[in-house]
Amino acid sequence: MGAGPPKPLYSMKMVTLLLFYAFSVFVQGYNAELTLHQNTQFLFPQGKSLVLPEPSDYFSSQLVSTPLPTNSFFQNFVLKNGDQPEYIQPYLIRSANSSISISYPSQNITSDFIEQIFRPDLTISASNNPKPNQRHVISSYSDLSVTLNLPSSNLRFFLVRGSPYLTFAVNGNTSISISTVDPIRKLSCDSSFTKYTIRLRNRQKWILYASAPIHLTNNVSTIKSDGFSGVIRIALLADSDSQFEKILDTYSSAYPVSGSAILGSFALKYKWDVKGAGKLLMLAHPLHCRLLSKADASVTVLEDVKYSSMDGELVGVIGDTWDLETESIPVSWHSIKGLNKKSIPEIIRALGNDVKTLNSSNISATSSYFYGKLVARAARLALIAEEVSYPKVTPVVVQFLKDMIEPWLNGTFGANGFFYDNKWGGLVTKHGLNDTTGDFGFGIYNDHHFHLGYYIYGISVLTRFDPAWGKQYRSRAYSLVEDYTNLGPKKNQHYTRLRCFDLWKLHSWAAGLTEFPFGRNQESTSEAINAYYSAALMGSAYGDADLVSLGSTLTAFEIQSAQTWWHVKRDNKIYAPRFVKKNKVVGILWSRKRDSILWFAPAERKDIRLGIQVLPILPITEVVFSDVDYVKELVKWAFTSVPKNRTEEGWKGFVYALEAIYKQKQALKEVRDLSSHDDGNSLSNLLWWIHSRK
Repeated sequence: MGAGPPKPLYSMKMVTLLLFYAFSVFVQGYNAELTLHQNTQFLFPQGKSLVLPEPSDYFSSQLVSTPLPTNSFFQNFVLKNGDQPEYIQPYLIRSANSSISISYPSQNITSDFIEQIFRPDLTISASNNPKPNQRHVISSYSDLSVTLNLPSSNLRFFLVRGSPYLTFAVNGNTSISISTVDPIRKLSCDSSFTKYTIRLRNRQKWILYASAPIHLTNNVSTIKSDGFSGVIRIALLADSDSQFEKILDTYSSAYPVSGSAILGSFALKYKWDVKGAGKLLMLAHPLHCRLLSKADASVTVLEDVKYSSMDGELVGVIGDTWDLETESIPVSWHSIKGLNKKSIPEIIRALGNDVKTLNSSNISATSSYFYGKLVARAARLALIAEEVSYPKVTPVVVQFLKDMIEPWLNGTFGANGFFYDNKWGGLVTKHGLNDTTGDFGFGIYNDHHFHLGYYIYGISVLTRFDPAWGKQYRSRAYSLVEDYTNLGPKKNQHYTRLRCFDLWKLHSWAAGLTEFPFGRNQESTSEAINAYYSAALMGSAYGDADLVSLGSTLTAFEIQSAQTWWHVKRDNKIYAPRFVKKNKVVGILWSRKRDSILWFAPAERKDIRLGIQVLPILPITEVVFSDVDYVKELVKWAFTSVPKNRTEEGWKGFVYALEAIYKQKQALKEVRDLSSHDDGNSLSNLLWWIHSRK
């Protein structure tokens, strides 16, 4: 790809859209009858939630009137007491009692989990604060930063992800206090009184830079200043090498106050709003380093500037804009390599049997998650039938999909349904209006991309086979997909920007508005991939080039992240050897913890841990598990816990599916012997997958 800045996704000219659509029709047979009018926004009926927290407790008044983030990197700052730490690489930051604590965390490492330990190395506050218990206020936020005001303290903290410095502004000639949990061994300053070195008994060395002279004094555990107005930056000297300190000195003057991310087609540009003089020093995590454009001369990587991190070593990068590029991926309706023609009769037989089980009147599921999985499972049957040229069953599947999907879009599914919450700005369900656990927390914004991704997949397939239906329900369909793919108020003012996707980590979070000590989390990367892959398919079905580009790009980043942080290969350098030796895939990945357990299964069920990172099996699954050597490691590891009894066979299919990547005949025999399948799968889908291995 070119090294230039990515083109904004939603600035493509109509001629580009028309050319793309014409090409799509020619190559893949998309439905040419659909018109290319702009989507008319639709809102589901407003729901009154009894369980959602009050955003006005922490957000400034000008922000409360807009849709707010519900899965952000700073979510703990706006939940309950707002005093749980958040990981703003490379530091843990805690806000409590009109103070900010900074921690360079150590790690507690076992074979079952890795977790960061929060210890308030330095706690910053205003001296003689008249309101020491006043809450912080978020005055602004962006893709890469959040600004916390401590109103009664005259302190404003610019918390920018990847900054080696903690930066804050002091107003009103305010005296500040810095307390420590470890005794202060020595406080020293330079001749200008703008640089101080703080040495603690635990051997940490912190450097404080001030934009104007500041006079500090100390006792064993507290540093105090006289009145000061200006900007202060504090950085840990992570390496004792004198050159490291010189680098921190050199780049201490230029500080970011916010950062934005501009998505392009398989590309991403970071751009920081920088104040002060000089060049900007930031830190990149391992995936950043892999994706940084090699042709971008505007950035310089400093390999000797390193900070430890839960996500791998953070490396210094000079430059106030970064260009990240990822390889393009194939987003297709059918198998990437095609089917073995000799296998088609077997697939058709299984397909016929699977279609016979479709009866919407017999569906007892009311949960938005399990119901959505049934929709997507049926939609797979229609695409398999198309690929094997067996149109006989297609009308049955299409009618089933209509019977299943329409009640949710029309609001006539009495047992449950979608509603719009205007407090935070997004979809909730009837089950979630008064129950935080209803629909697995969908009503408090948990797992939105998981649930909705299944519906979007079904809607995409249905629109492919019935364009008139797709046109009729277009606005409702877009209301669902934009709940988690909206790029901002210019696109849809009713939803927050990219509800689940983290543009710094480059993967999604699923935890919603629940306070967790270890921050946000995500369990199933494959269901996240399905959500964005399905969005791309929906763009294809509707001839929407922008949505195709957005969905494909987010899918590519989600896959890269899964392969970086969830897939634990033998030569993994990010995690400690003790953890790597026992685990081939992470169960739950938290902002500041890695777990081997699942929300619904113990660590010992390795087959389920594998399965939750595979389901649903789709053409894109081949891209996710393209490393055959790793797949062999993973399957061998998972086979040690596959149950012998036939009542728990549902998860076995996913293990066999990956085994088929390198041992096709053996996997085929095992799948044929299965007596049951997980409800997100089917025998015809497993056979389709195995017979598409070439």
